[in-house]
Amino acid sequence: MHAITYSKLGPARDVLQLQELDNPAPQAGEVRVALSYSGVNPSDTKSRAGRPGVARPAFDLIVPHSDGAGVIDAVGEGVDKARIGERVWVWNAQWQRPFGTAASHVTLPSDMAVRLPDTVSLETGAILGIPGLTAAQAVFGGGDIAGQSILIQGGAGTVGILAVQLAKWGGAHVIATCGPKDMDRVRAAGADAVLDYSAPDLAAQILAANGDAPLPRIIEVEFGLNVGVDAQVIAPNGQLAVYGSAKDMTPTLPFLPLLFKAVTIDIILIYLLPKPQRDALIDRLHRALEAGALNCTVAQIFPLAQAAAAHEAVEAGKRAGAILLDCTTGAAT
Repeated sequence: MHAITYSKLGPARDVLQLQELDNPAPQAGEVRVALSYSGVNPSDTKSRAGRPGVARPAFDLIVPHSDGAGVIDAVGEGVDKARIGERVWVWNAQWQRPFGTAASHVTLPSDMAVRLPDTVSLETGAILGIPGLTAAQAVFGGGDIAGQSILIQGGAGTVGILAVQLAKWGGAHVIATCGPKDMDRVRAAGADAVLDYSAPDLAAQILAANGDAPLPRIIEVEFGLNVGVDAQVIAPNGQLAVYGSAKDMTPTLPFLPLLFKAVTIDIILIYLLPKPQRDALIDRLHRALEAGALNCTVAQIFPLAQAAAAHEAVEAGKRAGAILLDCTTGAAT
């Protein structure tokens, strides 16, 4: 099979290479997926570059990426042969495993290949793992949101724009922050109010957009930078759903404001979701997609051989949508 691999950490162009590897037969309980697309996420690029304070996995050779979509072409013992030919999307493909989705094929446990609804494209399927499940957990992880107001900090990012759409579909009043150039796109995704996250009076603007009332749930992409504002605008007994803090990984908390509002800080790591929660979120995502309420925008699709360029595009940020690899293009271009 064609695969992008690395055996040491470093810049994408220095360590990523296209290789031919054996295409393993699925073992008992496993399926093999002929991949059409692989999703490239910030977590993939950080793992490849080396996360500070996080030990490198003890694998001699790594095929990166957790997300992807394709068609099952073989099944192992104990798996219904009727699954062969089924369109699927996969999650956690390279979580604590050496071989992920940056390849023409991936073999993994059967339940990690989820049947893709007939109306949903394979490109969208490759976005549902990390971005889709993170957005769904951030929006619905605290319970029913119908009739509530939700603040989504960073509403233009891949997770943020999905969270805006899911929150609106779930019946919430949605306030989102983003940069000035992205405001129209976030508004088109369904946000009721869109604010410039760099505004010096952002907290006052957020409260004004909610009728001067605090918000019961905040979804946060930059916890370290924004927790001060969040503490000002969150309601008593509110929930702060955090899925990122890249610009400040050692945040200082305004403890007294958070304490006297009895705020719950819910730190989300989608890799560790228990099966009942994951299954419920998968069902939510599928229902939103089938209702036409969720649009997973693709910014750019790179050939498999150009994985380094795809990683660089993710690292550069400022992209209006997801970055994918076309796994059917194995030859160098």
